[in-house]
Amino acid sequence: MVKIRLQRFGKKKAPFYHIVVADSRSPRDGKIIEQIGTFDPMTDPSTIKLDKEKLEKWIKNGAKPTDSVKSLIERA
Repeated sequence: MVKIRLQRFGKKKAPFYHIVVADSRSPRDGKIIEQIGTFDPMTDPSTIKLDKEKLEKWIKNGAKPTDSVKSLIERA
């Protein structure tokens, strides 16, 4: 099953996330299929950049977003 989820980057106590499409069996920071956006919670307000075309394509093809990514999509 393919999921749209967050992949963590950044230093300790300074997270930065890529919003990626990945197989649900791969580890959090493991192999991805495609990167479709970024999320920076350290800025005020938080910065969310999404490629809406790629997001629509993957959801149409059956990829399921995680709960955290769903809330980011709604906020973006």
